[in-house]
Amino acid sequence: MGANISIGSADDFNLGVYVAEPSQAPSSAVIVIQEIFGVNQHIREVADGYAAAGHLAIAPKLFDRIDRNIELGYDSTAMTEGISLAFSQLNMELALHDIQAAVDFALTQVSSVAVVGYCFGGLMAWQSACLLPGVAAASCYYGGGIAGHLELIPRCPIMMHFGELDPHIPLTDVAKIEQAQAAVQVHVYAADHGFNCDHRASYEPNAAALARERTLAFFAEHLTA
Repeated sequence: MGANISIGSADDFNLGVYVAEPSQAPSSAVIVIQEIFGVNQHIREVADGYAAAGHLAIAPKLFDRIDRNIELGYDSTAMTEGISLAFSQLNMELALHDIQAAVDFALTQVSSVAVVGYCFGGLMAWQSACLLPGVAAASCYYGGGIAGHLELIPRCPIMMHFGELDPHIPLTDVAKIEQAQAAVQVHVYAADHGFNCDHRASYEPNAAALARERTLAFFAEHLTA
């Protein structure tokens, strides 16, 4: 459904993005922020799903500043490499600039933009919703590290999704988020980390379907029709 193109980002960097377009002209866009595994087949499928729901969907390739077109699988080796890429090698400030570039690119075609992120992308979606202009709503899936950035002030409505069986994000962290950010809608599912990804053993279809339903309804409420 989609295509790989390049857009301009901060410092004139040429950023790769995956773009999926709906069948009819959209009024809104969703920026799909990758996991630690890059813009791989799963993230492209997620973007295609938002396009099928009527949104322009754009997935910026945040690892392009390290190496072009990085795509990882979900085995233990990929996990180790992805953690290094996302949390050691990637410049987070420049990653936010690249998400902003995707938002700005979308706003040349639609009237409102949301961000959705998964895993590492959930953290980046939280930061985007607090720091970047032009973001009208955000949905953050199992964003590890959000509890360490609760000093940030949201600029738009935010929804979050966590798994109660997630070994990476304890429920005590979820409670901290709920206490510090009362306006954020927090949902907890009987699921593990990565429950939205049907390429992973932790995939939980009921939780994934409910979280998607809630996210789409949330975006319909807060994005311009």
